Amino acid sequence: MDILILILDFVIGAAAGAVVAWLVSSRMTTSQGKTRLEQAELEARAIISQGNEQALKLLNEAEDKARVLTLESEEATTKRRRELDREDERLRARREELDKRIEKLEQREQNLNKRQSRLDKQQNDLEKAEAEKLEQLQQIAQMTVDEARRDLIAQVERDARQDMARTIRQVEAEAREEADSRARDVIALAVQRLASEHVSEISVSVVTLPSDEMKGRIIGRAGRNIRAFEIATGVDVVVDDTPEAVTISSFDPVRREVAKRALAKLVVDGRIHPARIEKLVEDSKAEVEASIKEEGERAAYETGVPGLHPEIIKLLGRLKFRTSYGQNQNAHAIETAHIAGMIAAELGADVALAKAGGLLHDIGKAIDHEVEGTHALIGADFAKRYGVPAKIVNCIASHHHEVEQECVEAYIVEAADAISGARPGARRESLDTYIKRVKTLEDIANSFDGVDASYALQAGREVRILVRPDVVDDLKALQLARDVARKIEETMQYPGQIKVQVIRETRATEMAK
Repeated sequence: MDILILILDFVIGAAAGAVVAWLVSSRMTTSQGKTRLEQAELEARAIISQGNEQALKLLNEAEDKARVLTLESEEATTKRRRELDREDERLRARREELDKRIEKLEQREQNLNKRQSRLDKQQNDLEKAEAEKLEQLQQIAQMTVDEARRDLIAQVERDARQDMARTIRQVEAEAREEADSRARDVIALAVQRLASEHVSEISVSVVTLPSDEMKGRIIGRAGRNIRAFEIATGVDVVVDDTPEAVTISSFDPVRREVAKRALAKLVVDGRIHPARIEKLVEDSKAEVEASIKEEGERAAYETGVPGLHPEIIKLLGRLKFRTSYGQNQNAHAIETAHIAGMIAAELGADVALAKAGGLLHDIGKAIDHEVEGTHALIGADFAKRYGVPAKIVNCIASHHHEVEQECVEAYIVEAADAISGARPGARRESLDTYIKRVKTLEDIANSFDGVDASYALQAGREVRILVRPDVVDDLKALQLARDVARKIEETMQYPGQIKVQVIRETRATEMAK
């Protein structure tokens, strides 16, 4: 249609052109008008003829294209109609199949409903029969179901508790007897093979003077000498009424040792002034550093633990000036290493690993006043930093159960540490510390339910707990002993072991009238 419209527009335009040419030519002069008119008419006829031919050609081409497009459209329409017919047939077949399935499901549902009805009826009959039998049993027993259930559960619980307590006591007695026998042999052999002495020291150092006149020279004019000494050494010098003695106090044992040596040299030298003080303090520092290195190397050599880093050797030497409960920590480390090695040899464990763990287990105490944290974790972190093997690091970190013990040598080191600290004469306590520890033991025991009274015995090595028998049965008594022991381990610091004994006693009293 668009092509036909274009053809008509072309023809109309050509005719209009011819008319315009004719009108123009009619206005010309008469002499020229005829000639030009004839020419214009000829040109117009030629143009019209040419336009008709082109229009006819375009019309034929448009008809051919329209015919082709019509045929293609009819073919596509026919093909789509056939596809729709096939799809309609498939949907019809699918609908018929679904209708058949729905009929089957409805029939099955009806059958299930009938069966469910029969089952419901049977269930009702059974419930009625059960209710009748239950009512008859309650009439015979003269108690309800809940009462019977409670009585039965209580009886079973009592029997189970008695059997459980009896079994637990039997197993614990057998295990304790076997473990005690074996442990006694191993520990006795280790202690018998090792005999060492401990030098008890205190937290302050005392320097003896030849006379009380020396105190004034130590203080100096307007206190300049004692002030220079305290600045150079980092300690406190206490000059009191103690005859012929001066006390040096410091939280750092190495500083205290340096100050003690420097002050002793000043007293012998007699020339006490700030310049001389600084010179002797520097000399004393060098001597103490050399002594620290020497003591560390001696400890490693004596215990047979080679290959330690120089920084770890220094920390071992610093333990020479560190005490705990009056026990020298360098000697304690050496003794622990020997005991651990003996126990490991008896048990077939790694002797070298046990010795190294015993020697380094308290190495954190050399710097625990400088670093935040417990000495076990501080020592483990320091040892790990300087290439100590992982198992030895675990022995250091776990000997107070702050981390899990990962090898048998860690248990051996813990036991050797306890033996070294708990054996007679190894440690000492002040009266105040002893009274506080005993009172804490009794307070911990009294904090549990069912405890009637508790008594700390054998200088705090045992706590005896009396419980109320109507509140605590045999099984709870065993659990109470474990809970008290665990709380003591978590909240107290003490040398050796503490025995927790729970006593449950039932008394029957009657008056004869």
